Order: sequence, then C-alpha cells, then structure tokens
Amino acid sequence: MASTSSNEAATEESVRAEVHDWLADHWNSDISLHEWRGLIADSGWGCPTWPTEFYGRGLSPDLSNVVADEFRKAGAVGPAIGVGMALAAPTLLAHAPADLKRRLLREIITGENTWCQLFSEPGNGSDLAGLTTRAWRDGDEWIVNGQKVWTTGAHHAAYGMLLARTDWDIPKHQGITFFAFPMEQAEIEVRPLQQMNYRSSFNEVFIAEARVPHNNIVGEVNGGWKVALTTLAHERNLSAGAFGGIPFGGKGKAAQEAISEAAAYMKTYDWYPQRAGRPDLVPLQAKEAGLNTDPIIRQELAKLYSLQRTSQWNVQRTRAARKMGRPPGPEGSLSKLCASNIARASNDAHSHVAGAHGMLTGPDSPASGTVAEVLISTPAASIAGGTDQIQRNIIGERVLGLPKEPQIDADLPFRDVRTNK
Repeated sequence: MASTSSNEAATEESVRAEVHDWLADHWNSDISLHEWRGLIADSGWGCPTWPTEFYGRGLSPDLSNVVADEFRKAGAVGPAIGVGMALAAPTLLAHAPADLKRRLLREIITGENTWCQLFSEPGNGSDLAGLTTRAWRDGDEWIVNGQKVWTTGAHHAAYGMLLARTDWDIPKHQGITFFAFPMEQAEIEVRPLQQMNYRSSFNEVFIAEARVPHNNIVGEVNGGWKVALTTLAHERNLSAGAFGGIPFGGKGKAAQEAISEAAAYMKTYDWYPQRAGRPDLVPLQAKEAGLNTDPIIRQELAKLYSLQRTSQWNVQRTRAARKMGRPPGPEGSLSKLCASNIARASNDAHSHVAGAHGMLTGPDSPASGTVAEVLISTPAASIAGGTDQIQRNIIGERVLGLPKEPQIDADLPFRDVRTNK
C-alpha cells in the first residue's frame, strides 16, 4: 500500500496522477459493488486520510479532496455512507487498539457491517454520563444488561457503539466503557418507536445478558467517556457535512448498486429536512399566499435568512479547521445550536404564513402537507444529538472560558448517586 502519495513529499500533481492511473487500471463499470469496495479498501484510495496501516494513504484533507475529484471524474464509487463511516470509523481510528481497527474498519468501508449508536437511555435524559446499562466481565467476554433509546438503524446494524457502566464505585464519568458491540444476538430486542409525525426512524433496544468480547473494547476499561466525546464531536459536525464517503457516479453495476444502497439507507432520514425547518420553503409559501409584501412576514423572512447566513459562515469555518487537520471541537456545538435556532425560526415563519392551515395535511394543504410535518418535526432539532442546553454549556465552558456548571454528584461513587433505577 506504500506509495509516493503516503509521504510528506506528496503534492497535488503527484496524487492526482497516481489516483488517475490507479482508477484507469482498476475501475470497471461492470464490477460488483462488493468487489469494488474491497479494492478501494485494500488500496487505501477509499479513505485516503486514514493511516497507511489501516486502509488509508496518510494524505492531508486537502489532498483527499484531489482523490475525491478524480473519483467523481471517473464516475467511481466511494465507501459506504452511514453512521459507520461518519461516527464509528473516526472513533475507532482515534481510540481503538490496532487489532480492533484491522478487524472492523475494512467492513465499514465496504458497507458489509453497518453500525448504530447505543448511548442514550430512557432514565437519564441529557445526563449521558448517568447511564445505568451495566457490563461485567466473564472471562474473555463482558455480559451486558440494560436499555437504550433513540437508536437509529438498530434493527439492521451489525455493531453498536455501546456505552456501559463497568465500575459503580468511582465517579460517573470514570466508570464507563466503550464497546464495539455485536448486535446480532438473541439477547438483544429492538423495538421501533412511533413518532408524532407518523415516522418510525428510532428504536428502543433491550439488552438482556448479551455478550461482547473483551478485545472489542475501544480505548480503556472505564475510559469510555473520553472515547464517547470523540463520537459526539463528530456527530455534532454532521450538520456541516454528509454521512461520509466519496461521491459516486451513476453508470455501471457498482454505481447502480451503490445508489440503491444509499437510497435505502437514507429512507430513514427522508423527514430530516422537515426536522431542520425547511427554511427554503418559507419565501415560496409566502409568495403563494400573497404575503410576501407584508411587513411583518418580511421581517420573519429577513430574520430567517440572517440565521442561515450566519450558520453557513460557521460551517465554512468548521470545514477550514478540518482542512488544516484539526479534530472536531466546540465549533460543532455552535453548528448544532445554529441548526436548532434555524429550525425554530422556520417553524415560526411557517406558522405566520400558513396560520391555522398549517395544521392540515393532504394535497390541498400548504406544500402538500410538508408544512404540517415541519411544525411537528422541528422540536426534534433541539433534542437529537445533544440538547440545546448541553450545547450552550459546551460553548460557555470551551469557547467563552466560563466556569463549569456546579455538579453535586461529579465526585461521588456512582452507586451513591440518585438515579431513576
């Protein structure tokens, strides 16, 4: 896998020439998706910023954009999209032992193994560190009991990013372990949750003495909080980008299989534009209703546009930080909070424009029912991925340098902390 593109002497010209030649020799529009993704995983071209020893090329983010450009020109398929690439892979790269990286990363690239996130629980709300799912060691395995909630994709995931309490006699942040958790076990039950917008994107997961190998620990025993912060930082930055993966073209067997795969995966998220408020629809709806000249409506539109522009500038700053090789930081919380503010402002603007008609669904309702779905979906933007209150705490402490919020249970052994269990 070593090449001129994996050392400090790599330039845009050398990388472009190398990946162009490699694609000319290997890309075949009639190849199967499984076979093609195996090639890009083993060659390192699928994830060029990853280390050379772990299916990458060791390139800078800038040079990886050159690779992506050549893939686009060739119409070639990139890695699988999804939580595996967007959250699990960067977490494994940052914290997993070498053996675990070798075992799990390749099948994330190929899409053979999909992932879900087993963090939130029904009894601890935004206090993630107050989780009570427990794991105890049994030889070379750990046994897990507990319940998780709001888990997207749990019904088809091969692995879950699991946080479990492994020590009850030390403070809550210090007794958590992060596991790469095999989901295909009889001891795991996944139940879909019915949302008020009639979607069922999320699940609750019941775990009754399921098992996970000891060598599937990411990071250290009782060191899972640090690992989880890496996952959360990448999750908050999803608002600034996609789920991951180099874009693919539309011709040939592999490309068509990739398009079908992505469409099936993204079906779960097809209401997310409504969750974000659909600010793009507000001016159109105002014009259709004859309210685009109303001074109050125009103020609402101007307010919404200002929030959008501010958010776009923050996203550009986040992307610039990634280009410089900086890991995700508190700017992800700024992006997350901006997205919540835009969703709320959009909800208000849609309400002003549509009035009581905004509650209607069907072909004769505003935007054929899309506005109604916006109005009942936008509250989720302030909750999913960490509540607005949590984001404000992070910004206050890590950006503004304010003192931490007082916590009466931070130093207590967790078994002495009052919980709902």
